Amino acid sequence: MNVPLILTQFLDRAVRLYGEKEAIYGDNKVLTYNQLNDRVNQLSYGLKSLGVQKGDRIAYLAPNSVEMLEGFYGVFQLGGIMVPLNIRLMPADYVFILNHSESKVLFVDQGLYQLIEPVKDQLSTVEKIIVHYKDEETNETGYDSWLQSFPSKEFTREPLEENDVCSLLYTSGTTGNPKGVMLTHRNNYLHALSTMHHLRVSDKDTLIHVLPMFHVNGWGSPFYYTANGAAQVCLRKTTPEVIFNALKKYEASVIHMAPTVLNSLMQFYDQHQTKFKHSIRIVIAGSAPPPAFVTKVEEEMGWEFIQVYGMTESSPLSTISTIRSHLEELPNKEKYRMKAKAGYQMIGAEVRVINERGVEVEKNGNDIGEVVVRSNGVMKGYWKNEEATAEAIRDGWLHTGDMGTVDSLGNVDIVDRKKDIIISGGENISSIEIEGVLYEHPAVLEAAVIAVPHDKWGETPHALVVLRQEHTVTEEKLIAFTRENMAHFKAITGVTFTDELPKTASGKIQKIHLRKRYWEAEGNHDGRFVN
Repeated sequence: MNVPLILTQFLDRAVRLYGEKEAIYGDNKVLTYNQLNDRVNQLSYGLKSLGVQKGDRIAYLAPNSVEMLEGFYGVFQLGGIMVPLNIRLMPADYVFILNHSESKVLFVDQGLYQLIEPVKDQLSTVEKIIVHYKDEETNETGYDSWLQSFPSKEFTREPLEENDVCSLLYTSGTTGNPKGVMLTHRNNYLHALSTMHHLRVSDKDTLIHVLPMFHVNGWGSPFYYTANGAAQVCLRKTTPEVIFNALKKYEASVIHMAPTVLNSLMQFYDQHQTKFKHSIRIVIAGSAPPPAFVTKVEEEMGWEFIQVYGMTESSPLSTISTIRSHLEELPNKEKYRMKAKAGYQMIGAEVRVINERGVEVEKNGNDIGEVVVRSNGVMKGYWKNEEATAEAIRDGWLHTGDMGTVDSLGNVDIVDRKKDIIISGGENISSIEIEGVLYEHPAVLEAAVIAVPHDKWGETPHALVVLRQEHTVTEEKLIAFTRENMAHFKAITGVTFTDELPKTASGKIQKIHLRKRYWEAEGNHDGRFVN
């Protein structure tokens, strides 16, 4: 008899094999997998008492916390659909998402309640709001006392099919309203099996949840680390100091993050030179990191660098950049360059780079095409948006909107988002490639490159740069630096210095805001960004 691929099986396995293991840490809580399971059952009984049925949407607005982690499994036992909310949105955004998803119950952390309180009356489907760590001034149901009023005995689960939707994830829209990505139990289950293999997840691991769990379910990490009985540390704040302290306290072995978060950790390391006796591997995705990051992480910090690539619509991961065994003898510089690429397809995924005619590009590292993916992780579709679904998934392939090349060894290198490619004098220029060169300059802390109009070439690359403390460099010297280290037509033609770059909650630099702010600054004719 076939066993359906349902995510609750992952916690079942952890309870059966690692029940008495202290494994979940967060907010001064230390839980074994048995204790986590007890709280999950209490949550399921509580949701049932609120009338939650199979298919109902349950929303969470919370940082990485024990309550967020147990929400996944407590909601799934009823056949409910988890709707994790980005904690960096505006109240109006929550009104749209909660109403569009028709969420029935909203769990919100006390520290984020002020984002919901002003718009409570506009929530047309939310019947109950429950607050984690509720204070005396908040007039809502407090989570802990509510949870403890329900039994921890085994919950009788709703029968589920593996193609039932388990989570609804709203992507941050750059234009218009965000779209709700429907991921199924099968999507996440098979993605977890593939990812746990490629990332070498085991019961010896301790994961620090740095990547937000609302961000495509923390890349699915609550599933595959739980399935393997690994320990998990939930961090509300992810400052470099907090992360380094957690690495030391828990002897953590693995962290997932975006390149900008890694950059902040590298700066902290430069200041404190903190070394660890245990092995640490970091998994990076979100945007292509410069090879200089790989060199620093592996040679100076002594950590293992693993680059992955994916998107919400594919559960999310599709490629990995670890060095294959027959390539281990390559020079380190070549291996570090390879590790900074998106890499090659994971088991269960097909990844191609195709030109405008739908033909795969040559494996020459130069020809640019769109990355398309066909895998078990590709979404069921966008919630209540058949037109957008049909545009994204064509002939069974998910069109990512990311542009890339393929080298002679079959490694995909993401060169830009489709909308971010700079076309100068008829040549396609990768802003990511230019950023990689800028990061080589000792004065540059962060860099982002956008296209700006040019009378002769149509458009040219312009850099937005954050300088390191106590470092200075002129616009002319940075322009000269890029001309010295890459083809002249790719070099930047201007620089705007700024104190910070706008980022998403997962740490990805938001170039759409940079373009807007650049034009606002141009309108003021003073060369500075408008705050």
